[in-house]
Amino acid sequence: MKKETLERIRKFTEDRDWDQFHTPANLAKSIVIEAGELLECFQWDETHFDLQAVKEELADILVYSQNLLDKLNLDVDSIVQEKMKKNEEKYPIEKARGRSDKYTKL
Repeated sequence: MKKETLERIRKFTEDRDWDQFHTPANLAKSIVIEAGELLECFQWDETHFDLQAVKEELADILVYSQNLLDKLNLDVDSIVQEKMKKNEEKYPIEKARGRSDKYTKL
């Protein structure tokens, strides 16, 4: 995320004194709730959906995710790099390419 976007997210929360409500559990709940709202965008038709609504729900997920990263003093690049390394080990190209099977079924 760009620095100015991060600063805007943090300022929004700070200006409203909402950090007091941003416990890790509350933020995790909010991410799941917003993910459900994102899924709702595709509930009855996977091909004809409101792109603006998808963007808004996805943005909510990203904002809450950034708030949780901040609350836990985590760096997004570090945790994504760690997870990608694990994923690459669990899903080697030669076994996983073109397949949607879980790694335990490869």
